[in-house]
Amino acid sequence: MESEPALPDPAHPDDGAAPGVLALAKVVARLRAEVVDLEGVASMTAVVERAKGVVMAQAGVPADAAYELLLARAARHRRTLMEECWITLGRTGRAARTGDGSGQPPSPTAEPDTEAPGDATRSSPFDTGQYLPGTGRETPLSGLADALAGARTCGDIARLLRTALAGAAGVDAVMIYTVTAAGTLELAGHAGVDAALAAQWSHIPPLAGVAALAAVAQGEPLWLEDPARDATRCLLIGDPPTRWPSRAWIPVPEERPAAAVVGFLRTRPGPFDTSTRSLLRRAVRLCAGPLRGPLPGTPRRPSHDGRGGTGSDPVRDDVDTVQRIFDALPGPAVLLLPLWTEAGAVEDFRIEAAAPESVDVAGRRGKELVGRSILETYPTVAGSPLWDAYLDTLTTGTTYDSEPFAYEEVLAGVPRRSTYSVRVSRLGGRLVVSWIRHDTGQREARRLADMQRLGNLGWARWDLTTNTITWSEQVYAIFDRDPAQGPMTLEELPGHLVPDDLPGLGTAVRRLLGEGRAIDQPFRITVADGVRHLRIVAETQTDADGTAVEVHGFFQDLTAQRDAEIALGESERANLVQRGMLQAERALAARLQETLLPIPEQSLELAGLCVDVAYVPAGTGVNVGGDWYSAIELPGGNALFVVGDVAGHSLAAVGSMAQLRFTAKGMAVTGSALPDVLSRLNTLLLHTAGDAYATNATMIMGCYRAEDRRLTWVRAGHLPPLLIRGGEATFLPQPEGILLGAARDPVFGQAVIDLLPGDHLLMYTDGLVENPGEDIGVGFDRLAGTALRLLRTDGVEALAPALAALRPRHRDDICVLDIHVPDGSAAYGVG
Repeated sequence: MESEPALPDPAHPDDGAAPGVLALAKVVARLRAEVVDLEGVASMTAVVERAKGVVMAQAGVPADAAYELLLARAARHRRTLMEECWITLGRTGRAARTGDGSGQPPSPTAEPDTEAPGDATRSSPFDTGQYLPGTGRETPLSGLADALAGARTCGDIARLLRTALAGAAGVDAVMIYTVTAAGTLELAGHAGVDAALAAQWSHIPPLAGVAALAAVAQGEPLWLEDPARDATRCLLIGDPPTRWPSRAWIPVPEERPAAAVVGFLRTRPGPFDTSTRSLLRRAVRLCAGPLRGPLPGTPRRPSHDGRGGTGSDPVRDDVDTVQRIFDALPGPAVLLLPLWTEAGAVEDFRIEAAAPESVDVAGRRGKELVGRSILETYPTVAGSPLWDAYLDTLTTGTTYDSEPFAYEEVLAGVPRRSTYSVRVSRLGGRLVVSWIRHDTGQREARRLADMQRLGNLGWARWDLTTNTITWSEQVYAIFDRDPAQGPMTLEELPGHLVPDDLPGLGTAVRRLLGEGRAIDQPFRITVADGVRHLRIVAETQTDADGTAVEVHGFFQDLTAQRDAEIALGESERANLVQRGMLQAERALAARLQETLLPIPEQSLELAGLCVDVAYVPAGTGVNVGGDWYSAIELPGGNALFVVGDVAGHSLAAVGSMAQLRFTAKGMAVTGSALPDVLSRLNTLLLHTAGDAYATNATMIMGCYRAEDRRLTWVRAGHLPPLLIRGGEATFLPQPEGILLGAARDPVFGQAVIDLLPGDHLLMYTDGLVENPGEDIGVGFDRLAGTALRLLRTDGVEALAPALAALRPRHRDDICVLDIHVPDGSAAYGVG
């Protein structure tokens, strides 16, 4: 087989081409260039002729005079002829709509570009659109009018605007929207915007908060120059919206009603200055001619006979009336506008009105459908019998009533199938389409399947007359059975039951079949992954003689629920055991503490002193801690006072407290020096660090000599004692000493104070002053103030119990020892 000769590459016509083919390609290329030039000349000629016609109508002059008048205006304003023609055409539509109330056209001598006094925008240096007055220097709009003559679509206009304004105005993207009869916006052209974003914003329904719609509604430009503030009041186009921090939307024309709106988007932040605003507005005015009326790229509307052309359409201006009628309809209906190609063929339909009950398979309802095209919403309708019915009804006017048909649409990857009956009738040059949806049964079936899956249950039916069994899909999953095996017969079921449950289920089934009584019976089956807990709920249907002919009900998998109940029961049992152990420990510790640390019910008298003791256990927890005290008389009429705090609340803390208390008392009675006693106690804790007892403790210990009222005291990391004397409260300076069990060779110092008649010396544990999250200094100040108040104003005699009782609900034990030197003249030596 011979191979066919390769066609020449248009980019390289000389590569491998035969001389005849090469000559033909050159001729075709030349003719194509001539056609393009002729098209441009024809477009420019058409613009000039249209402008001449406007001037002839306005000034009442012949064609030659109108042409000379256009040339004179262009020269006077330093514009090109093409630019003057576009401006004349752009102003014509606005003048016709506004007028002066006289019904007469504007004076032919009136200058169309006369500026209003004080209008800063119109006094821009870009007033002419092409040259700076008096300079002849070109502006960014130079040549735009000539280029617009060759524009075929709004996309061409958008690209021309972006090119002309990119440098001087910083424009990075242009979007042109046309205004439809329903008040929606359709993206007619764009430049500098990617295809995905253009598709996303191709149609804008009449929603609040859209800048382009706001500019159309107001008939004035809208300048968005602050992204943060603009985002709170507008839906900003872009992904992300900050892609264009400044943007402008200018209606065409700048008044109501507008036919289109042009958006200029900039990546440059900041406001538009006066000259830039004027430049953009001049550019839009220059494009008002091609953008006004039948816009480039806009499909032609058909005449009443449906064959295209420019005939009248009586429904076009009454869409709102149709919408109001639809609002009163009980069922779904839409009004479709055919969209025509230049060749006169229908390429799509657009929804211009919709009844409230009109819902598509995507869930869009009522007016949410307005502005959408049929092929956008239902792409598979194209080429279907329904599409042919649309075209036939539009052409012949014959009403179409369809038989029920299935329509399937894929949404988010999930196919959805619906059944419809459709009625199509013609109204003017549009179609009224109504329909009935028949797939409610399928929706109910889907809902039932979802309910079975979520509830882990499935229905079953036994036909006793034909001995047939029917299972839903979920029953197969519950029994871990392959659907290919079919339902399980009653004879097979016992082989899967746990033997212990067989008698109970057998009795229930006999009661169901023999007595016709409904059953609700739990049972267990064995499957590959273990044992499952199931439940059967069933009832019978009988014939006229009372004989069971059908059994129907459902199986439910309760395995997860039973596992949760078992786990909950085990947790409750463990909690009960733990609670019992804690209660026993608390009771034992309380008995030990009562035995080891008895609290006197009244004041003690030791070595001529009055001693009050208070002990309050913690408000939460085991309530038994390691706070303790000792107040005993020593040989020779002296006294020993000790307050300690062992870390923790448990039996271990009580055990450590007992060790320290008895050891300290024994060593003090034998006459050991107080620093030596602390050293021995520190060694004791270090040696018991591996036992169950606590390993850290604080302590304050004082030895009182009665003959000269001298108190010698030491401390091991404990809080300082509080001395109340002469109406003042002072915390004593502390000698050296860290807490017990913290170091192997600590150094313990001692301090001496002589007590006077009327003195109160408080030894206490940290529970009396500490609050969570509070500085310890605040607690010290509170203790000193409270003690003075109780003595001075309340006349309290037993200070320790009073202080402990004033503490709110506490998290730590409180132990207070009040050593009082009696004063014969005053109650307690304070005023």
